[in-house]
Amino acid sequence: MIKTERLLIRRVEAGDWRAIQKIWLDEAGSQYAQYDNIKELDDRSVSDRIAVWAKEAKANDHIFFAICLDKDIIGYISLNRSEDSYEIGYCFHSKYHGKGYAKESISAVLPFLKSIGVSRVTAGTAINNIPSIRLLNSLGFKQIGTEKVSFYKDSNGNDIFFDGGVFELKLL
Repeated sequence: MIKTERLLIRRVEAGDWRAIQKIWLDEAGSQYAQYDNIKELDDRSVSDRIAVWAKEAKANDHIFFAICLDKDIIGYISLNRSEDSYEIGYCFHSKYHGKGYAKESISAVLPFLKSIGVSRVTAGTAINNIPSIRLLNSLGFKQIGTEKVSFYKDSNGNDIFFDGGVFELKLL
């Protein structure tokens, strides 16, 4: 568990699924939803997925943190180990955007990663997702490349691509 001035950051638990479902439903209405993986949002799919997160959260290959303001989960951070680093992802309910919660929580998680020997964190986001790019830059991430990404297909079954940025933060 990590505490900041305003937040409690803890590993995701299976019972968190309804709160995360609300975050995903909110995200689905965002202009940035087109740049994210499709998520099944029905109760069963979400509860099953979060149960897997909770089980995986007990180890350090895949780490999922619930970001809590008082007793409410307002967002989450996911960390997935790759060969020599972790890739970070994050999502916050839009009601809490622009208030510094993402920066505060990610800033608090970075020392934890360093303490378990992580030397590099990567992140990917759509080049058009300016708020996410500003957040990454404010945390010290540097853009190290771009990539073509597709999560959706058009009516003919062809991939719809968007430009993604690849960002890196060195911790050690």
